[in-house]
Amino acid sequence: MDWFPIVFGTFKVIALAVAMFFAIKWHYDQARKENGQRVMARTVGKVAAAFLLALFGLGFVTFALARKLGMDLPFYW
Repeated sequence: MDWFPIVFGTFKVIALAVAMFFAIKWHYDQARKENGQRVMARTVGKVAAAFLLALFGLGFVTFALARKLGMDLPFYW
């Protein structure tokens, strides 16, 4: 029973790594096939904007939840 997590954990990590490699390669090839760097720059901009929006949203939800629970979290910039 001790070998089960090691074998299947290793298999899971390898399978996910291979899948990520081929997913990134496919998206990179699609971007090159289309309009090259302009499409890639637009996609990077959209992903960065979505990430920042999610980051600010998570921060807002965190501070709102902490305030609702009565925690004193000072908001310093």
